[in-house]
Amino acid sequence: MSPPTVPAVPSGRTAQRLEWVHLPPPVRALVEDRLGAPVVRAESQRSGFTPGFASVLECADGSLHFVKAASVKAQRSFAAAYREEGRKALALPPEAPATRLAWVHDADDWVVLGFEHVEARAPHRPWTDDDLDACLDMLSAAADTLTPPPHGLTIDDAVTDFREWPAAWRHTLATFDLPHGREAAALARRYAEVVGGSTLVHGDVRDDNLLLTDDGRVLLCGWNWPVRGAAWLDSLILLVGPRGDGLDVEAVLATHPTFAGVEPEAVDIVLALLTGYFLTHSDDPVPSSSPHIRDHQLWQGEVLWEWLCERRGWPPEPDR
Repeated sequence: MSPPTVPAVPSGRTAQRLEWVHLPPPVRALVEDRLGAPVVRAESQRSGFTPGFASVLECADGSLHFVKAASVKAQRSFAAAYREEGRKALALPPEAPATRLAWVHDADDWVVLGFEHVEARAPHRPWTDDDLDACLDMLSAAADTLTPPPHGLTIDDAVTDFREWPAAWRHTLATFDLPHGREAAALARRYAEVVGGSTLVHGDVRDDNLLLTDDGRVLLCGWNWPVRGAAWLDSLILLVGPRGDGLDVEAVLATHPTFAGVEPEAVDIVLALLTGYFLTHSDDPVPSSSPHIRDHQLWQGEVLWEWLCERRGWPPEPDR
């Protein structure tokens, strides 16, 4: 397997976030009132690709909390994402592998979420087999827990949610010189044949949304935009990063129970769908609020394309 031509973004250092001191005094006062004690230390969390406030806060009473916040006026799209994350987090059952949301403030131009703090770390980068095994086992158990999705949680089905993604291949084909690109685009158009299902699918499983806790659990963060779909989708999406880091994910597909009964063609269809999405959006303008996001999307797109080509027996680069 050849490495992607674009290096992976700096793990754990991709976000440019608001700091505690940057929050307006009324918002800081609100947070301290909710936490029950003054904040004496704030540690900003630099993973991810959004500029909203996200910090571990230590209070004068010694307690630790994880708080996220975004301004509705200044960071409208991110505030909307936090609002959705709060709505979805409150609907998750207690046995779901997620950090617990303790409180929500959605008024006065700010969306603020207060989560329990857990002692944990992100998966190692480059990925290790042990971390991947732990995360895959969590996702397998989560699929059982979240089938069917929690009662009363309004979400799109995967077929509806991904309906615009095959069209991304028009830009991909016009921008990138990919042999067999048209065949890949045709695969992506078949996505509705394989992504449907009755499981609550997170949809954005990557290292910066995973926590390996000191007590042996694995938790999944960032439940902003889950959908109802096939139980194996999250596990396949997870494999993109490990594949790019050099792990043998084909062995995972062949042996892990999550993928038992999943047709190879179904895997290829989803890989093609993701490839077009990431390569196309890697060509979007770079937002000042997230300087690494396009490089991250290009890295994922190249990993996916090389993986798909290997599976289909296609040359990943044109003959010269």
